[in-house]
Amino acid sequence: MTDDIQPHHIADDTLAGLVGYRLRRASNAIQGDLSETLKPFELRMITFTALVLIRDNAGLSQSRLAAAMDVERPNLVVIVDELENRDLITRERVPTDRRTYALNTTPAGETLCAEALEAVKAHEVRMLAGVEDGTQAVLVAALARIIGNRRGGDE
Repeated sequence: MTDDIQPHHIADDTLAGLVGYRLRRASNAIQGDLSETLKPFELRMITFTALVLIRDNAGLSQSRLAAAMDVERPNLVVIVDELENRDLITRERVPTDRRTYALNTTPAGETLCAEALEAVKAHEVRMLAGVEDGTQAVLVAALARIIGNRRGGDE
């Protein structure tokens, strides 16, 4: 029996009505474009996220950064090492707690972060083309609510 459906056209009408399916497809589209956007900066979405959070929260501890990013602490060490090895951040022991490290951006990290953030903002404009500002605001609020509804979530 031959398949009359072309590979590029697969009926997904049943799935298309599911919010989770649409979120996943949209997420894949956004992440793919974001990956290309961050390539010139030699950043990945996770390293970009960490760099922005460190820049916006001077002296942030690794454990708080891991919690904010929802990643396991051992996985965060690899991310922090990468940023530190590129001289984008510093990791210094906190004098009052020798087990804790304070994370801060370096001047090079500040510059790269600002440049990458501008590119990411342009990426968002491109990805949200044709979606009205009011709809974007509703979308952001809805996504925040969904995150907060996560089982066991504390957001």
